[in-house]
Amino acid sequence: MTTTPIRTRVGFVEVTLIVFGVYALAIGLFMMFLPGPFFDTLGTFGVRNDHYIFDNATFEIPQGLLLLAAVRRVSWRVPALAFASLHWALHALSHIIDPHHGAGDLVGWLEAGGLVATTVILAAALRVTAVSERRL
Repeated sequence: MTTTPIRTRVGFVEVTLIVFGVYALAIGLFMMFLPGPFFDTLGTFGVRNDHYIFDNATFEIPQGLLLLAAVRRVSWRVPALAFASLHWALHALSHIIDPHHGAGDLVGWLEAGGLVATTVILAAALRVTAVSERRL
């Protein structure tokens, strides 16, 4: 017998995997194919360096694909969400240490806050998944 709370939790994990997977894949492709517009809109930190932007894209794209694959491959969920949670946490820390966005420090702090919030969402999905696996 399936109960509604379990269905809701599984839905939360799947939605989290899809949203973050699509986001990471999209941002990676944006970085890879449009480094100038990426830097001008989202990456306005320091001096533009297309090589580093491309390097970051080569990380984001596989992360997005991993998260999307974990939607179907349930056994991949804990490692994928652990990896993504750590990535987002370190990314948030980076923005907390250096919030000096080209559009102003307020934008930098808003980005840092958004990264902290998304880290919490990923960590919550990781916890739900890990608890669900222990019950099986």
